[in-house]
Amino acid sequence: MSLLLVASVLLAPPAALQEDEPRVLPRVEAPEVDREVRRLSMEESRASLERAVGFLIESQTPEGTWGSQAPDCLLELGFALETYYSWQVGAHALGTMALAAGPDEPRRRAALDRAVEWLIEARPSTRGADWDVDKVWSTLYGFVACVELLEDPRLKEGELGARLDARGREFLSVLLDHQSEMGGWAYYDDPPYDRVQTWATSFCTALVLPSLVRAKERGWDLEQRVIDRALKYVQRCMLPNGAYEYDLNPQARLTGIEHINRIEGSLGRTQVCHWARLACGDERVTAEDVEAGLGALFQHHGFLDHARTRPVPHEGFHANAGYFYFFAHYYAAKVINTLPEARREEWHALLRPHITKTQWTSGAMSDFMDAGYALTSATAFSILALEEGMKR
Repeated sequence: MSLLLVASVLLAPPAALQEDEPRVLPRVEAPEVDREVRRLSMEESRASLERAVGFLIESQTPEGTWGSQAPDCLLELGFALETYYSWQVGAHALGTMALAAGPDEPRRRAALDRAVEWLIEARPSTRGADWDVDKVWSTLYGFVACVELLEDPRLKEGELGARLDARGREFLSVLLDHQSEMGGWAYYDDPPYDRVQTWATSFCTALVLPSLVRAKERGWDLEQRVIDRALKYVQRCMLPNGAYEYDLNPQARLTGIEHINRIEGSLGRTQVCHWARLACGDERVTAEDVEAGLGALFQHHGFLDHARTRPVPHEGFHANAGYFYFFAHYYAAKVINTLPEARREEWHALLRPHITKTQWTSGAMSDFMDAGYALTSATAFSILALEEGMKR
């Protein structure tokens, strides 16, 4: 009898797979932030913001896009040719959002109009290789950009609004075809290769969740279960230490003192996952949780600094990748604006110096390499983060 009891315990599926509800987690307190660290006010960061916008305008091609759909940096050789186009489309979507985020001045508006036209007319990206599904990355941000632009009074009306709406629905259709069995999205795959990826990541799923909610509110063809499955995926990625798993596993991977799923390796994921859950009305995430995540970002910011501009993905400590730097800061700015208004400026003031300190004399920023798509996406993320801090 005792042997049967032991066997039943050992063979039982993990608790995370038995429960329908997300894990109930202990409260994680916000780490103490050094009050002597550098801060930057809204006005002090404005010149940096304007230089970044100037770079996007000046580097835009006559066709309205940025970069190239072919490799333009020796460090990025080795991918399928279609992958470079996918990166260009994703970066273009971010650049378009960045131009739309600020005041309607003539040069910026002209560049925005060209960018929107390219976003609507560009051909959809396709899968580059069996393991490489970067078409999902371009589709995620193409979809997010369309949803954002359709809420802009300058763009949502008339023929232009109708064309943006149609393009957004096309992006959505691709996303629906690539939602993994676990409920999320990712841009790489493992064997056995199929049309739908076998796994997903917390951050890809989180970045698109709020736009899925808004698309459903617009009346687009989107079942609620798509959102519910994606939200549950992100919820279940959260660990008791306050980090979010890179990808969901029945038994969380936390081996060694320098693992990607420790809080130091989750700095680029925690902010976007908190923000997405709040945008979906998840009451399990509180203002205290948000501030704990932000406190960890600044307490351990050196790990992001160490990884920035390193050209090998996940080369940094705790497997941080350079290209998470500005991604993390953009969604930190987004989640800051979910806090009570009286608390926001203090956090934005801490965030801004980590953006402006990276700026080149040209106005551009980079966190990975000097490929066209990397400069565009990093600079766009920076503009978007600083614009979030300009909101009252």
